[in-house]
Amino acid sequence: MYRIGVDLGGTNIATGVINEKNEIIGRGKVKTRAPRPAEAIFDSIKEAVDMAVVNAGINYDEVISVGIGTPGSVNKDTGFIEFSNNLQFRNVPAKKMLEELLKKPVYLENDANAAALGEAVAGCGNGVPSFIAITLGTGVGSGIVINGDVVYGHDGFAGELGHVTAVRNNGRSCNCGKTGCLESYASAIGMARTAREWLELTDEPSVLRSLDNIASKDVYEAAKDGDKLALKIFEFTGKILGRSFADFIAFSSPEAIVLFGGLARAKEFLTGPIEESMNANLLPLWRNKVKVVYSELKESDAAILGASALAWEL
Repeated sequence: MYRIGVDLGGTNIATGVINEKNEIIGRGKVKTRAPRPAEAIFDSIKEAVDMAVVNAGINYDEVISVGIGTPGSVNKDTGFIEFSNNLQFRNVPAKKMLEELLKKPVYLENDANAAALGEAVAGCGNGVPSFIAITLGTGVGSGIVINGDVVYGHDGFAGELGHVTAVRNNGRSCNCGKTGCLESYASAIGMARTAREWLELTDEPSVLRSLDNIASKDVYEAAKDGDKLALKIFEFTGKILGRSFADFIAFSSPEAIVLFGGLARAKEFLTGPIEESMNANLLPLWRNKVKVVYSELKESDAAILGASALAWEL
């Protein structure tokens, strides 16, 4: 029998068929094209699920469950996605809708919590009892694992660290309605926003000035070519992450912080500023003790594997 894991991201929907050895034997991938109505995005999930089943060479009857990691706040008691910044969902009865569509038991989880489970099962978190998994993608997500258990809090919504206030005075507006959120600075969208703001505020030469629609990938490519402004943007982003990580360490005392997602691929530019800023803002008892590591799993695999395991976890 097989399980299916779904990583519902703000940009892509990635799916995988998982066998009893926790191996992904077939994959599917489609664009999310958010924001769209929930019904349309769920139809795209079904398309990606069907694709994975075909690529795995199995019959859908052999699938016992579908686990879905989604950005935002998931109420596992009601099966609602109560709030998702990147998908622009509010109080969507996702479990009921998806079970009617997919004809299988559906298990929902916040995508970063799902990725943390995946890291614990098959990645950097395997054998590490306490760690924080941070997604640096379209948004910033997080899953907190303490003594082997994911931290949910009294209402199931613990771990929205992307919406911790990283800049308290004159912080940027965030789609969640707050200002100064970490996500508005340290996500792929936040980094692109930094680039656009700095190009307006300075006259510093940069290859980024020739681009119309700057994305974080453009900043990365410019940094690899030694562009000074792009390198400063990475330093700025890394320092904000490091300060926030110091706060996260203070309340959870993890052994490691595991980074994954598109922006984490730029580790050669992020690691130095993150570690310098993090350690500068830590109490001495934690300084230079907490490791910052990068997921060794392929992109989306942590969330796919973790989501597929939800049937066993719940």
